[in-house]
Amino acid sequence: MMMLEQDTGLSLAIAQIVQRLKGSSLHSQLERQARGSLHKPEIKLDSLKEDIKEFLKTSGWEKRLQNAVYSELNVFPSPCHPAAPPEHMKEPLVYMRKAQGSWEKRILKSLNSMCTELSIPLARKRPIGEQKELLNKWNEMGTDEPDLSLFRPVYAPKDFLEVLMNLRNPNYENGDQPSFRNHLGLIQVPLKVKDIPELRDYFSELGLNTGQLGIDDSTQVPPELFENEHVRVGQTVLTEQDSAAAQQYVRQGCPTALRAELWALILNISNQPEDILYYEQLKSNVIQHDLLVDSLIYKDVKLTASNDDYYFVFEDYLYQVLLCFSRDTSVLEHFSYSSATPPKSYIRGKLGLEEYAVFYPPNGVIPFHGFSMYVAPLCFLYHEPSKLYQIFREMYVRFFFRLHSISSHPSGIVSLCLLFETLLQTHLPQLFYHLREIGAQPLRISFKWMVRAFSGYLATDQLLLLWDRILGYNSLEILAVLAAAVFAFRAVNLMEVTSLAAAEAVLADLSTLKVMPLLQIFLFATVT
Repeated sequence: MMMLEQDTGLSLAIAQIVQRLKGSSLHSQLERQARGSLHKPEIKLDSLKEDIKEFLKTSGWEKRLQNAVYSELNVFPSPCHPAAPPEHMKEPLVYMRKAQGSWEKRILKSLNSMCTELSIPLARKRPIGEQKELLNKWNEMGTDEPDLSLFRPVYAPKDFLEVLMNLRNPNYENGDQPSFRNHLGLIQVPLKVKDIPELRDYFSELGLNTGQLGIDDSTQVPPELFENEHVRVGQTVLTEQDSAAAQQYVRQGCPTALRAELWALILNISNQPEDILYYEQLKSNVIQHDLLVDSLIYKDVKLTASNDDYYFVFEDYLYQVLLCFSRDTSVLEHFSYSSATPPKSYIRGKLGLEEYAVFYPPNGVIPFHGFSMYVAPLCFLYHEPSKLYQIFREMYVRFFFRLHSISSHPSGIVSLCLLFETLLQTHLPQLFYHLREIGAQPLRISFKWMVRAFSGYLATDQLLLLWDRILGYNSLEILAVLAAAVFAFRAVNLMEVTSLAAAEAVLADLSTLKVMPLLQIFLFATVT
């Protein structure tokens, strides 16, 4: 019976991948190549199928197909039971779905009230003169200083944390009476998270006996011991163009010179002419129409990246990428496996009529305070706007969307918060209890780090080493482990503070921290 279920699951997964790839440009390219190969002398009629397969293999097309399948497997969840309703694929727990739904209503209400207060439409067509002006300054939008004083971010991470703190599972008898079953942290939902032995097993390549970029490439270690060989292997992986091998390889870190290409290979981004054309279409959409979210994007970049010592130089890139992202309807696909639902708006005068409903913004994602920091670090790696754009979009639909939606997924922000609190409570109980007693719940400090995937908090070289491992393990759990490791590293100072403000001051500057030693010490050198 078990075997039969596995077979059914496998055939369902295959059918789903075939269905998705059928509409892709790769499918039409493969068809074209197969048709073209019929004129070749080595293709015989009596062994047509085998000969075409062999041709696609030797000409490199089989590898491209493998990478596309691997990418689908990484992004899309395995199909649910055939009888399961579609919302189960989005989020299996009903109370999580409800919480996400009411949070979305709050965001939309905030957006609509801003519209009403400022008497600004959600969208308008730009006059021709304004279109020309925007086109002329497309590469220097940072020089523009629109008055954004009346605009406010729709929400900030701390507002989102308040919502997560109030999450409860109605089926779980927890009562208000404190008991041994109560979790002492801010997150009060029972989700399964990994303990340290499980994390050690999961992140085994980060162990003390494995070479790591971020440790073994420091000036004290001779490069011939690890670095030179690691670079050589990286070059081989790139030559082979194998996504799965690249993903395994980056678990030990990416050499700086190879990182951009390796990440693109893992994310299956090749920047074909049609991708560049698609980006240009998004750009012309930005030129033609003005959206209210454009002002939110401007405001966010001005408040965050423009004030950051590392990222202020990329201001123009950030506007270009984020404005195009807001118009990209292909992003809507990720809502099939996200607990979130894209917000709808109605064409003026047609409120409530479903046939006049449109997704707003077109990509279904309302930016919040700090959103631009998901793009900023990628600007160090990619200088060609359409490639930068595609990498960011793929990073978003694989990872970043999980950091601002309510779900029970192991990489979702709720699980990350719970994992962080559980690790601290288990391994640094005195510190956890001390901070809790003085009103400095650790999650109040670490939440903003995790929501931004540490972007804007770590030095860029360290952040990229951390993101290497996110891509390598196809998981965000490492963010919670690092957050706990930071508290462990500063534990002595934190034991002496007597207020939340003092604890925040101890943890205000993470820019000098080295990610890999912290992770290794916390995971592999801690006695459990």
